[in-house]
Amino acid sequence: MFQFDHSDFLPLDELVKKKLITNTTISVVIPALNEAQTIGGIVSRAKKDLMEEVPLIDEIIVMDSRSTDETVEKARAAGARVLSADDGAFPGGPVSGKGAAIWKSLFAACGDIIVCIDADIVNFKSHFIYGLIGPFLANGNVVFAKAYYDRPLAIGNNTYEKFGGRVTEILVRPMLSAFFPEIAHIFQPLSGEYAFRKKTIESIPFSSGYGVEIGLIFDIHKKFGLDTFAQVNMGARRHRNRTVPELGKMAFGILQTLFRKLELEGAVTLKVPLSEIMVSQGVCGWEETVIREIELPPKTQASGLLFKQEEKTR
Repeated sequence: MFQFDHSDFLPLDELVKKKLITNTTISVVIPALNEAQTIGGIVSRAKKDLMEEVPLIDEIIVMDSRSTDETVEKARAAGARVLSADDGAFPGGPVSGKGAAIWKSLFAACGDIIVCIDADIVNFKSHFIYGLIGPFLANGNVVFAKAYYDRPLAIGNNTYEKFGGRVTEILVRPMLSAFFPEIAHIFQPLSGEYAFRKKTIESIPFSSGYGVEIGLIFDIHKKFGLDTFAQVNMGARRHRNRTVPELGKMAFGILQTLFRKLELEGAVTLKVPLSEIMVSQGVCGWEETVIREIELPPKTQASGLLFKQEEKTR
């Protein structure tokens, strides 16, 4: 596995030269749902630093998933190409979720390399993008690049250093350490900042929800090996920290993907189907939320396919 720091790819003029020499196109994809507070700043900074000051990226796509705030308007005003993940032009029909939005972007993005960035970063700087582009231009064997960073946890007026990444450290890393310790050497497997070669990833399935990152890691590792991975130190990353109930529902979807992959690998055998109902404590008592992680097929097999998905609370 290749190891980098984002500063390894400065000055950016040299990175641009490599991009031009290799005739590489680069798309930035930002899945978003109600991120009006941060999306405009992320898009405008990326556009100014990496499109206007240096011609490193070719397009910025925001894949919106039914936002009810001003996410769409602010992203478009900042210079992004905004697409609806519910657009009937995409295969998959009404299937929703973070993974579904990224999967659908494969049908719209022009880039040879696709860089995925979360929409809730509050300390965004352009190194979150160029740091993920650099490994591909530095080494033609890189298929997948993953960011890692210091993750402070903000609760009220207090900040706790290195307390972020709760789902990773409490759920995902213990399971990976138990079944696939080699993959556990990826510092932050759930980080929302990563990049991949579009052509190679078109042969990989996608989980529809928050399991998308860990699902991609399993499948890329199986098909291409850990030697094609790169990790990039991005320094510190601050974002909108989610509540414990929100993290619980996120973890439930990730758990579905983990068990699906572990069963396919022959590491576990499930004698009963996994439940799709997350039980949690709500405002008025116990709450049951249907959360279903669908595995979307590789892009090369997906033309015209429709899927059904249900996510509701009762």
